[in-house]
Amino acid sequence: HFFGNSINAVKAQIWTAVCTYLLVLIAIRHHRLPVSPQIFLHLVETNIFEKITLDQLVANAILHDPEAPDSNQLILF
Repeated sequence: HFFGNSINAVKAQIWTAVCTYLLVLIAIRHHRLPVSPQIFLHLVETNIFEKITLDQLVANAILHDPEAPDSNQLILF
């Protein structure tokens, strides 16, 4: 969602998005996390008030990954 249509509002929103993306990349690289930026942002967004470290958050997500392939499920393509 955009919060304004003026030039300054659009520039502020673009800079905020760029800074957020760079901070996410720095956090992923610093902690050597095996997740994409999109998954990392989703994890942080859904667990924002949890009092655990980023490493624990990602480890829990990997353990409980609903998209992990089932050994009984055949791959179509």
